[in-house]
Amino acid sequence: MSLISLLLFSSSSPPSLSPTLSCNELSMHVYLTHSSSSSFFFSTDYSLHIDCGGHLNSTDAFHTTWLSDRFYSGGATSVVSEPLHFLHQQEKTLRYFPISSGKKNCYSIPTSTAGGRYFLRTFTVYDNFDGKSRSPSFDVSVEGTLVFSWRSPWPESVSRSGAYSDLFFYHDDSAVDLCFYSIATDSPVIGSLELTQVDTNAYPFQYADNYTTYILVNYARFSSGSDQWGPGFSNDTDIFGRSWQSDAEFRVQSASVASGATIKAISAIKNIVNAGRNPNYFPEKLYQTAITALGKGGRVLEYELSVDAKLDYLLWFHFAEIDVSVTSAGQRVFDVMVNGEKVRRVDVYKEVGGFAAYDWSFVVKNLSSTTLSVRLESVVGAPLICGLENYAIVPVDLKTAPDQVVAMRELKASLRVPDRMGWNGDPCSPTTWDAWEGVTCHPSKDVSALVVSQIDLGSQGLKGYISDQIGLLTNLVSLNLSSNSLGGNIPSGLGQKSLVKLDLSNNKFTGFIPDSLTSSSLQLVLLNNNLLEGQVPEELYSIGVHGGAIDLSSNKGLCGVPSLPECPFFWGKNGLSTAGKIAIALSGLVIFSAVSLGTYYLCIRRRRNDYEFGLPHELVSLAAKRNRYQRQKSLMALEMESQHAKGYRRTYSIN
Repeated sequence: MSLISLLLFSSSSPPSLSPTLSCNELSMHVYLTHSSSSSFFFSTDYSLHIDCGGHLNSTDAFHTTWLSDRFYSGGATSVVSEPLHFLHQQEKTLRYFPISSGKKNCYSIPTSTAGGRYFLRTFTVYDNFDGKSRSPSFDVSVEGTLVFSWRSPWPESVSRSGAYSDLFFYHDDSAVDLCFYSIATDSPVIGSLELTQVDTNAYPFQYADNYTTYILVNYARFSSGSDQWGPGFSNDTDIFGRSWQSDAEFRVQSASVASGATIKAISAIKNIVNAGRNPNYFPEKLYQTAITALGKGGRVLEYELSVDAKLDYLLWFHFAEIDVSVTSAGQRVFDVMVNGEKVRRVDVYKEVGGFAAYDWSFVVKNLSSTTLSVRLESVVGAPLICGLENYAIVPVDLKTAPDQVVAMRELKASLRVPDRMGWNGDPCSPTTWDAWEGVTCHPSKDVSALVVSQIDLGSQGLKGYISDQIGLLTNLVSLNLSSNSLGGNIPSGLGQKSLVKLDLSNNKFTGFIPDSLTSSSLQLVLLNNNLLEGQVPEELYSIGVHGGAIDLSSNKGLCGVPSLPECPFFWGKNGLSTAGKIAIALSGLVIFSAVSLGTYYLCIRRRRNDYEFGLPHELVSLAAKRNRYQRQKSLMALEMESQHAKGYRRTYSIN
């Protein structure tokens, strides 16, 4: 099985040592205690344990609290096929990511602060949970850097019992992305995960780059002369959460036999000083046992470590002179050989005295084989070792530029990208994987980050709109969103100078064509079959004249260029032109003025009529009486004239 990180700590080797760390709990711990050597423990404020696939919080036999499953992007939960084979609840459940959830799925794990060093540990198990009797192939990345590669078939013991893997890394954001990438159509799996903040200066060594630019992936960590111990395997404490295997799994027995040596484990009868000191806080238990090679011949201890070629490795050696018979310098001296090369002559007592921790590191560069040999050869007395760690120094991969990550996540939301497309984690990294489905990336000009150059999401059933944050994709060359059901306006942010191809055909876009498109380098523009309106910018239409191609057909509201209707007299690019708006405004002003003048004239005229002819109530009554009197007088006169005409004599005299 090809692994970029060696699988560690099988959960059933033996079953009594079954690991107990799972993955889902945020817990805060503050350490202000002193070890037996009076060294001061650093203060850490963050430790997270997640039971992947678990539905309830739980506490294991070592009093570690596990949170129920959370912080995942998709997938489903299951239970191992043989739950009784596992001792702890968090080992019996798992989360898997079927291809229907997309090729790439992630846990986005919150951190307490932005900027710090972290220890990440995962438990991976298959145990034929899906009944297919075939362990899956997949990759795992941390913050865009490939760290674990699982390839089918797994070793039977690992497939059935599971295995732990761990690493150290630096992170400067508010959440850590642990992502899984399916190989072919296999479903990645994860049983538990743990995240612990550690001392920022942990594992210092001389290297070309600083600790923010590489990840230390554990390929081996053993304690000599003891069984497997540490978090998940025993009640022994390691402040960082490291677990230690027995050195017997790595020791080359034939080398000792050939030299005539006898392997012997020894234990300390006194406390060990210098243990538990910053920045690594190696536990005192590590130095309380050791392995030595006794005999009269060439006494040799040899270890063989499996590695991947073409990587650099950090070896961290642990010694303590715990043999009471060694009381002075020069009594025990041995050479340390790495791949046949002598790297150091060691006299532990000379360096630190008896019952004191002594550590040092060595970097192995440019390995060409898959095996790393560590050999301790006697010079005086018998060689001795308490423990050894081996870490691959994995360079941090390029990540997508932060502003473009913002843009892509906004697009994911606005376009309503379905889960099956796996738009999770970093859009472009790791570089060994494909980017988000439909996305193409390349390094920036200064090779400091990855940038998005193409987005091809044609015919994906999208039903949202284009976020204006697309303007942050300043390196975008081609955008294809054709044959979806996208609506809304074409954002003004879509007009990058880099943009060469734009296909938004067969959608439901409305509004006007933004002038920003004329500032790009477009050679192909397909906006046909939408609901766009307004006058087409002449600079945009000229693309077709200068050797490019443009299609604006089936947009009933567009006008102003050949093959489209002429725009009304006062119609501009964005509807009414400025002149049209001014004309309408002036016309409205004239009409308003005329109406206002007419209303004013009528009101004034009415007021005058009321003043000249209007009479008070008393005058109206008097005038009415006068009119009745005049009428009666007229009637009397008419009657007299009528009588005179008929010859009636007067009955009265006229004086």
